[in-house]
Amino acid sequence: MKVIETGIPEVKLIKPQVFGDERGFFMETWNERAFSEAGIEASFVQDNHSRSQQHTLRGLHYQLPPYAQGKLVRVTQGEVFDVAVDIRRDSPTFGKWIGAVISEENRLQMWIPPGFAHGFYVISEMADFQYKCTDFYAPEHERCIRWDDEALGIEWGIKKGQKPIISKKDAQGEGIKDAELFAR
Repeated sequence: MKVIETGIPEVKLIKPQVFGDERGFFMETWNERAFSEAGIEASFVQDNHSRSQQHTLRGLHYQLPPYAQGKLVRVTQGEVFDVAVDIRRDSPTFGKWIGAVISEENRLQMWIPPGFAHGFYVISEMADFQYKCTDFYAPEHERCIRWDDEALGIEWGIKKGQKPIISKKDAQGEGIKDAELFAR
């Protein structure tokens, strides 16, 4: 596997080694020892899978301590623009975001540690999005920052005139300046 550094040191892109032949391919998507050697210490307790149609935008989601979640995300069908936002108030990269196209073709994964909000926008006709979590879903600790918060200025790649499909819950997200966040 190859670890690709991003503009926020804690967020990493992972390019698994893929072995392919006439039968198809094989790749390892998680190996505790290899990830630990790459500086990613994680113990996963829950796997999630969502399917979304084109133009769906999910996020920006996170959970507050003591249920903050780290996520290892990947796309098994389709293509998304995936985003992680640093929401640690005392971080030198607070309010900064990292975005990457993740797809079944490029097989990239993104490691999003606790202390980051996460969201994605579906580029393809449909996308299957899978992710591992370091803590269980705790709805009373879940929060959402608005995907279109001007203070963040995320460039989602949404075409002019196109409105993303979002949930009512995500539409009610707060701006980062008003959101309940946490320190490192």
